[in-house]
Amino acid sequence: MNTADLKQLATSNRARREASVALLIAVVILGIFLLIPAKPKVEQTPVVVAATTTPNAYANLPLQGKAAIVYDLTTHQTIFAKNADAQLPLASLTKLLTVYAAVHELGLNTTVTIDSKALSVDGPDGISGFSKGESFSLKDLASFTLTASVNAGATALAEATAARAGKTEPDALAAAAAAAGLSQTYALNGSGLDVSSTLSGGYGSARDVALLAGALLSEAPSIAQATTKPSVSVSSLGGQVHSLPNTNQGVIHTPDILLSKTGYTDLAGGNLVVVFDAGINHPVAVAILGSTQDARFSDVDTLVAATLAHFAGTASL
Repeated sequence: MNTADLKQLATSNRARREASVALLIAVVILGIFLLIPAKPKVEQTPVVVAATTTPNAYANLPLQGKAAIVYDLTTHQTIFAKNADAQLPLASLTKLLTVYAAVHELGLNTTVTIDSKALSVDGPDGISGFSKGESFSLKDLASFTLTASVNAGATALAEATAARAGKTEPDALAAAAAAAGLSQTYALNGSGLDVSSTLSGGYGSARDVALLAGALLSEAPSIAQATTKPSVSVSSLGGQVHSLPNTNQGVIHTPDILLSKTGYTDLAGGNLVVVFDAGINHPVAVAILGSTQDARFSDVDTLVAATLAHFAGTASL
């Protein structure tokens, strides 16, 4: 064997040894992986997310009114609204503005006298029972006027307010509406009686009515309280007593009621606003405009019940 053959043999032997070592290393590594225990498979449990939506107490309410609102007078938030900013005839809800204007301009203890103009809107039956020249404290006359919706009382209050302010009655009432922050409200007279077959004595929105009711409750709580009684009596300064029923006989059924005022004319249809305490010192205003003479009461009852359910966190009570 020559030198070349010896070199070739040596190279061949070295290659075989390197291959054997590589094979041995591979076998050892494979054995190590085979000896490591497999990691157990973890099953993924699906996560179920519970529904967190609050029940809607106002869903599908059978309201007949053209406009409605539930307004939280404590938080200044609208809880429910239906055409709440539409400007509609107010009918006797205008008397809320008249009384608010009188309280601001005249004060609760001012004497107000019934004159011929006031008696002329009292109706053919003289529903108020007032006589020309009778005088009352503003507080007593306003309480009687709102509770029994007395047109003569509202007219006398509007006259006295305008005279003290040195303005026309519409201008004096407009100033009061502005002071209360009402954007859709104006009045042509103090009673809200229709001026003609096409023109109402007062206009406003459900939102404005709610705000106005809240403002009057704050300014004159004693007057507001009178509107929550089934009937009302007033004594003139001369000692003549007048008594009438509340135009909202449902006040006895409304829980924790703080204020009530009805309105009805041919143009307006049935209107009603109430303020009730939905908790401890938590007044909420509920207003309905453009309903019917009877349905205005059931509309408000429906909204009051829905509001109590809303605060209870349920769909209904």
